[in-house]
Amino acid sequence: MKKDYQKHNVSMQSHTADIGMALPGSEAQPGDGDFPLPPIQANYTPLSPLSFLKRSADVYPDYTAVIHGSRTLSYRDVYQRCRKLAGALQQLGVLPGDVVSIMAPNIPELYEAHFAVPMCGGVLNAINTRLEAKTVGYILEHSQAKVVLVDRDCSAVVTEALKNASTSPVLIDINDPLATGEAVSKQDYESLVASGDDQFAWQLPADEWASISLNYTSGTTGNPKGVVYHHRGAYMNAMSNITGWHMGAHPVYLWTLPMFHCNGWCFPWSLAANAGTSVCARNINAETIYTNIEQHGVTHFCGAPIILNFLINADPAIVKKPAKPVEVMTAAAPPPASVLARVEALGFHVTHVYGLTETYGPAVMCAWKSEWNNLDADTQSVLKARQGVRYQVLEELDVLNPDTMEPVPRDGETIGEIMFRGNIVMRGYLKNPEANEAAFKDGWFHSGDLAVMDADGYLRILDRAKDIIISGGENISSIEIEDVLYSHPDVLEAAVAAKEDEKWGETPCAFLQLVNGSTTTEQDIIDYCRSHLAHFKCPTKVVFRELPKTSTGKVQKFQLREWANLS
Repeated sequence: MKKDYQKHNVSMQSHTADIGMALPGSEAQPGDGDFPLPPIQANYTPLSPLSFLKRSADVYPDYTAVIHGSRTLSYRDVYQRCRKLAGALQQLGVLPGDVVSIMAPNIPELYEAHFAVPMCGGVLNAINTRLEAKTVGYILEHSQAKVVLVDRDCSAVVTEALKNASTSPVLIDINDPLATGEAVSKQDYESLVASGDDQFAWQLPADEWASISLNYTSGTTGNPKGVVYHHRGAYMNAMSNITGWHMGAHPVYLWTLPMFHCNGWCFPWSLAANAGTSVCARNINAETIYTNIEQHGVTHFCGAPIILNFLINADPAIVKKPAKPVEVMTAAAPPPASVLARVEALGFHVTHVYGLTETYGPAVMCAWKSEWNNLDADTQSVLKARQGVRYQVLEELDVLNPDTMEPVPRDGETIGEIMFRGNIVMRGYLKNPEANEAAFKDGWFHSGDLAVMDADGYLRILDRAKDIIISGGENISSIEIEDVLYSHPDVLEAAVAAKEDEKWGETPCAFLQLVNGSTTTEQDIIDYCRSHLAHFKCPTKVVFRELPKTSTGKVQKFQLREWANLS
């Protein structure tokens, strides 16, 4: 896997991979005066979030690391189980750089995989449980996964995904007692863990730029792209989550955010760093959230704006205001200021963040300023709805003119593209040199998102450059849906745009022109899409009308977005 991509990020280019060589920047420099000290090789320890778990197991062995239903695991338990699983994976033939995939909801096994897989040198690939078999098959084949850990509720999709695949990974069932699906293998996760050695001598990576995980994008312009994270970036973003969000020691974190999303925004590693408790839940709804807050004293959770809507629209019978404000980190489609105001009135304190799969999840935060506390609630909500400023560990963030690569004026009006540079930008896309060259053109990572920069240096996203629809935190390609619509025999022309949705943030709205004489209905089109796409990608509204076009015949998507929200 090492040979399939290059280190494109500017901050990586000066790195010396061989520990036996002089450390970067360690040579005496002009102006060192009386301090021309030689490098001390013994002091060089590669940065890796694996160190966090070992420390918490050493310092807080009896503290609760994971809660799942009636099951509780201490940090001693989790560390021992991860060492055993790492050793067992090595016995299965997993070598450094090999991919181990896992398809599971937020359960302890997925948390453990974030440590056990890299402990044996493997690269963790957590797969979106909402994907259809075709996309899952592509991911498994493209990544050349050697082992796949499968929750029983995902077994049917994985079985279908591997039917025509050229790869034949070892399948391991995860028999969570709350799952209802059928097993796909004669081997199961607990037996695999039991076969390992709890004294397995795992080691930190020799090179902190070594790959730790592989996360696939949503395939918004074709097949999903494999985004490669390194140990150094995972370590740094995990720490920045803690400091930027003021988490403190021993938080109780409810997993409302899927751990398959950018490795749970690096929070599995953050929680190991500050010895926090992970409260796992297979399914998330308002009752789950309120119940866990009351039962376990949840202090923090993350998620898309749909999570905020769960809280706002919950049955009054289950709503119970927390004894202390609960910290909520939200991202994806910018939450309306009115939603932020309503959820905070319920006892939740919201922090707005922004990022991409390519930036380890959130890399931009609406950092709050104390002087804003004196403003009225409506003004505060408007300020909080902005995406904000860079994480502490992100070296550079700006809104640039993509043609000139000059920063746009800080006037809140001039539109440019959001660009990133630093340690928490991906290594690159796996086996995709063309995409890497485009993404890192001119020495910056190009996000493809359009924004303005306010006078105070806080950025605000205005639009998605590629017409991405963000629904419940999932990125949906309008092009993918349009391709399916065009395959319908009665569809003459098709276009898809985002429609605002109170629950999901955005949903796809399809605009169609049918062939003359067609009797196809809106429900027919929705059913047709459901037979070809994952259900969350399907239009929730279909409008039959002539499409607006430019003089060159290009569909005017901005007009469709306006119509979608009027329909």
